[in-house]
Amino acid sequence: MSIIHNVTARSLSFHIQKVLKKKKYVFFDGKVPWNINIIGIRSTSRAVNRFDDTIMVIYRNDAKEWEVFSAPATTDPGLVTLLNPINRNGTAILVPGQYRGSHKIDLHAGKYMALRQSGAKVKVYRDNDRNKVLKMRKCTIQEGFFGINIHRAGRTGDTELVQSYSAGCQVFKGADDFRKFMEICENSASRLGNGFTYTLLEEKDLDHG
Repeated sequence: MSIIHNVTARSLSFHIQKVLKKKKYVFFDGKVPWNINIIGIRSTSRAVNRFDDTIMVIYRNDAKEWEVFSAPATTDPGLVTLLNPINRNGTAILVPGQYRGSHKIDLHAGKYMALRQSGAKVKVYRDNDRNKVLKMRKCTIQEGFFGINIHRAGRTGDTELVQSYSAGCQVFKGADDFRKFMEICENSASRLGNGFTYTLLEEKDLDHG
């Protein structure tokens, strides 16, 4: 986990703004503290079962200074659910895009507070090959409420392999990273309401901002 401050945070926030503008996505600011942007970045690597992606949050703090939180995560399903889909149409893989108002702070699987997909539909690819290769084919895309939550893997420490922790959810590798993420979300919710937009980018998008 890292929290970037000062000039570096401002520079990164401006770069991400350019990337989102190019895609006609919204970047939340208005010089309002805790008006957060939650952004997943899917690695160009297609290695299965690895926490090789990133979730970042870009926002202004109480002093209206830019901060960027960044932590390792997965935006892909784990090997267990790829081999044994829980949905008859195949395992969900979130389609890159911006999902306005898609998530709220709520219980994940009835166990602990996370960001639960409950405010808007999302799009997913369906991988039904039951092998170790991630398949993202346009012809399999579905849109709906699929429980694509943003949560953690293990209860403590860092988790090395995704396994069954994701069946399409966006999952933090580290428990401490997730706690910090939720602290940021709770700060935002207390000021601006319990509703969050999630944007999933691909790593290559950052090269063209």
